[in-house]
Amino acid sequence: MQQISDYELELMKVIWANGDTALYAEIVAALSEKGMDWTKNTIITLLSRLIDKGLLKTNKIGHRNKYTAIVSEDEYQSSQTETFLHKVYEGNAKGLVSALIQKDLLSAADYEDLKKYWEDVKEGVSTQ
Repeated sequence: MQQISDYELELMKVIWANGDTALYAEIVAALSEKGMDWTKNTIITLLSRLIDKGLLKTNKIGHRNKYTAIVSEDEYQSSQTETFLHKVYEGNAKGLVSALIQKDLLSAADYEDLKKYWEDVKEGVSTQ
């Protein structure tokens, strides 16, 4: 999956949070709520890039564009995590987890939650 900029990611987060689809006006309103008052040209340019990169598609509804995520938030996060793991830790997940624990970014409660999740997955229990 292609890398996207931080600004493109902000647009994707807005669209994912809106049920994977959004009209331009909904995107502008959501960005404004976050204190991101971007120009129309900036938003349109970033949306066009996301379409070119295969993360979004657009449909015309009258004179308005409806943007739909082609890639889900889970798919994007999984892809980026895997890319990061290979780039920074050479695929060594244990190294990543060790770093999270050492820097207190993974608490004991988080560890227990992950352990239960792992056990549920191994037993075939739905985690959703």
